[in-house]
Amino acid sequence: MGDLEPRPGRARIGTVHDVVEFLHRHPPFDDLDEETLTGLVPDVEVEYFPEGQTILRQGEDPPTYVWVVRRGRVELVDEGRVLDVLGEGEPFGHPSMLSGLPPGFEARAAEDALCYRLPASAVVPLLARPTTPAAGVDPAQQPAHSLIRGEPLVCDPDTTVRESARRMSESGNDAAIVRLRDGGFGILTDRDLRGVVANGVSPEAEVSEVMSAPAFTVTPDRLGGEVMLEMLRRGIRHLPVVSPLGDLVGVLSDIDLLAARTETPFALRRQIEDARTLEQVREAASRLRDATVSLHDARVASTQIGAIISIVADACTRRLLEILVGDLGDPPCPFVWLALGSEGRRELAPSSDADSALAWEGEDGDGPQREYMAELGRRVVDELAAIGFTADTHGATCAQPLFQRSVESWRSLIGHAIEHPDAEQALVLISLVADGRPIYNVGEVRNLHDELRAAHHRRGVLRLMLRLALVHRPPTGFRRFRDSPRDLVVEHSGENRGRLDIKHGGLLPITAIARYAGIAAGAAITSTTERLTVAGTAGTLDASLATTLKEAFELFSSLRLEHQVEQIRRGVEPDNHIDPQALNPLTRRYLRDAFSAVRGVQRRLRGQLSGESTFG
Repeated sequence: MGDLEPRPGRARIGTVHDVVEFLHRHPPFDDLDEETLTGLVPDVEVEYFPEGQTILRQGEDPPTYVWVVRRGRVELVDEGRVLDVLGEGEPFGHPSMLSGLPPGFEARAAEDALCYRLPASAVVPLLARPTTPAAGVDPAQQPAHSLIRGEPLVCDPDTTVRESARRMSESGNDAAIVRLRDGGFGILTDRDLRGVVANGVSPEAEVSEVMSAPAFTVTPDRLGGEVMLEMLRRGIRHLPVVSPLGDLVGVLSDIDLLAARTETPFALRRQIEDARTLEQVREAASRLRDATVSLHDARVASTQIGAIISIVADACTRRLLEILVGDLGDPPCPFVWLALGSEGRRELAPSSDADSALAWEGEDGDGPQREYMAELGRRVVDELAAIGFTADTHGATCAQPLFQRSVESWRSLIGHAIEHPDAEQALVLISLVADGRPIYNVGEVRNLHDELRAAHHRRGVLRLMLRLALVHRPPTGFRRFRDSPRDLVVEHSGENRGRLDIKHGGLLPITAIARYAGIAAGAAITSTTERLTVAGTAGTLDASLATTLKEAFELFSSLRLEHQVEQIRRGVEPDNHIDPQALNPLTRRYLRDAFSAVRGVQRRLRGQLSGESTFG
């Protein structure tokens, strides 16, 4: 292979083989095979920039190229201030090119620099290929129709089990879609076929006898991340994609949504559900942290990973309850187990504790009902702690009498808190129940959230809820780092002085505001981002403020997860205290701006406390 042809104003550097070898060592090109990279080289140009020369101007039209630093250094500059310095193998220009927005910074040579320049027409198709997430595209952000692989196998309801199995084997499909006579769909999976064998069903039986129907379906425009969470929540691994007109578009499986090399949470949930002993539940749950690392490496969004961890925690809790109820005998009355806190909001992180509550129908005094529930609550909380979901340090768990109550007692307590929100701990109780989500029940139990519906009509409750929401404030101390020209908000006292408590300083202020705004809007949902969306639509929170808080929440969640994944890799117990010196200057700037934005929202909301319109 010869040298790259020199062009006016450009330099000669290496052979085609050299370029391929160089790009292959650096993301996002490191996941492309040699043949693909070799095909890319004819489009590569080599540019030379003397020290101080501007390569990309801030605010101008989006570039049609991506640059990769080959030698030297390139500065990223925002209004004259250096945000970051890029070295060998680091790309720039791609965020603006992919988004179509003007560059948010200037790129200039910090010293004499050589760069590879690649045109968008060559790069975008490579980075947008529907391959594994590590190849540059997150399936969670792709529409369902773009993730479908191959043609679906369709059977009629009267097709025999034997014939369906033969066609699945020959076509390589591990699921068959059954077109029902009413226009809907059923589904037969390889797991169903194993059940046929185990249960002695005749191979000549019609597939309608063993299929699952009606099958849960999604539309082609649903995002992969939403589909993945739906499948996990429902415990299914295959899902038909159906157009609004009722036409079958294809079938999605867990492998379509997560790379095969990932420690898939689908398999993990199945192992938990199949566990027959407490030891087997512990063994299955022990893989959760490895699965979390794999999901992070597969570039699944941090908020989606939080939801996945919560779904696995729900599965563990349900299986533990099933096993322990079997040990203790039939419960003396209907009951429900509620997840509170971050699990209730489906926002667990590897460091999160487990908040919970028990409610049962019947008497609340001492007696067999309370005795049974107290023993069940204690044993489940102990088992959850043994598998990594530790009890809340402040006692908000089913192991504590305060959180073991009859439904009538809970309803009375919630009603009193709404009538007297200024009473001690009243707002804390409302907040806990507002985040509560039932995950297991025996028999019919009345919904505790029915009592909360009165809250969004009570001006006094909302005023105090807003005051409570503003208690959590982002850190206000400052510290200057020798290696950065910018200041960053950090903790300024205690054992973690100089570090960022990303939970208490970043996430909790937003979840508290979202909870208030969601209750004010009368929303029954618990997710922080969903509450903010509803509040922005309903007008209980300005739409622009809701967007600001959602963006900050996603940033804080991402940084916390990145920090905790690295701790897991090192064998360190995850925590919420981030070392700012481990962050690059650009990330520190984003973080500082996000803290400032949250403080700005809080200032706006404090101003509303003196008005009446928000609470009318």
